[in-house]
Amino acid sequence: MKLNYDQITDSLYIHLADRSSVDSDEVADGVVLDFDKNGALVGIDVQHASQKADIKNLSLLHLH
Repeated sequence: MKLNYDQITDSLYIHLADRSSVDSDEVADGVVLDFDKNGALVGIDVQHASQKADIKNLSLLHLH
């Protein structure tokens, strides 16, 4: 999983898989789910991310 945050556009993209998306669905205002050709979730795009989450204090928990 990779996280990309663009401060200029205030968008956060969460890459869940290393596959291309072919379909998208906006599930809430500014939150878009991306799906691969088999319908599997491959990414989450969050627009206006700093308004929806505390981006400056983002932390990751690594699970084994």
